Amino acid sequence: MIQSMTGYGKNVIQLPSKKITIELKSLNSKGLDLNARIPSLYREKEMELRNTIASSLKRGKVDFGLYVEITGEETSSAINIPVVKEYIRQLKEVTPEAAESDNNIELMKMAVRLPDALKTERDEIDEEEFKAIAEALDNALKEINKFRTSEGEALEKEFNIRINNIKDLLSQVETLDAERLNAVRERLTKAIADLKENVDENRFEQELIYYLEKLDITEEKVRLANHLDYFISTLKSKDSNGRKLGFICQEIGREINTMGSKANYAPVQQLVVQMKDELEKIKEQILNVL
Repeated sequence: MIQSMTGYGKNVIQLPSKKITIELKSLNSKGLDLNARIPSLYREKEMELRNTIASSLKRGKVDFGLYVEITGEETSSAINIPVVKEYIRQLKEVTPEAAESDNNIELMKMAVRLPDALKTERDEIDEEEFKAIAEALDNALKEINKFRTSEGEALEKEFNIRINNIKDLLSQVETLDAERLNAVRERLTKAIADLKENVDENRFEQELIYYLEKLDITEEKVRLANHLDYFISTLKSKDSNGRKLGFICQEIGREINTMGSKANYAPVQQLVVQMKDELEKIKEQILNVL
């Protein structure tokens, strides 16, 4: 079962004094590219959170956000009263007319904007709180993986359609192949006849057989059929493996290209162009597979 690298997961928990939201978004990437937005209080746990995400998501460009909203009386910032009083005193000295009581509110507004007017007290992470965060992360990971699996099912249906289309085109090539070789033989025979030269029939037949062997696409047809079957079996395997499917696509493309270059017959080359079109549609989507 394949998985897409595109996904979204979210989980919200309500603690006594705060609401914590875990959010995960992912897009396709060659490896795991994890961008984390975490409040400074939880930075010491960042590596642990990253490792949990990496072990679950494996690949993709992942945005991880941990958002905290204070809903109770708890706060990590407080007014630095001595500093603010000193700022107000100095402001009154700079502008004596500001000493009037009517301007005290304005002075207060100015003072609290100055450096060190607020002091931040660093709290220790409560272990029970982090346990709840870890559980919320697990739930968000389950949600994003469910999303990825659902997207993977849609991709699998699309791949099956495209591979079956290539198989149908290959069957048409099989039907045209005998006709193609006869057409090549007739074309060469006519070319010799037009030269109005006497030729050694045995030698001509030997050269013709050699030439037709050079144009033979039997091996390419067999290998292409095998690669198409291998692609389908890989789709059905237990683990999602986008890289492996990408490699198989390269082999499919190689056989189709060789077939096209050796065909030397317009109806077959037209079928090859259609095969390439189907393969390109697969390649576009294979980049999203985990």
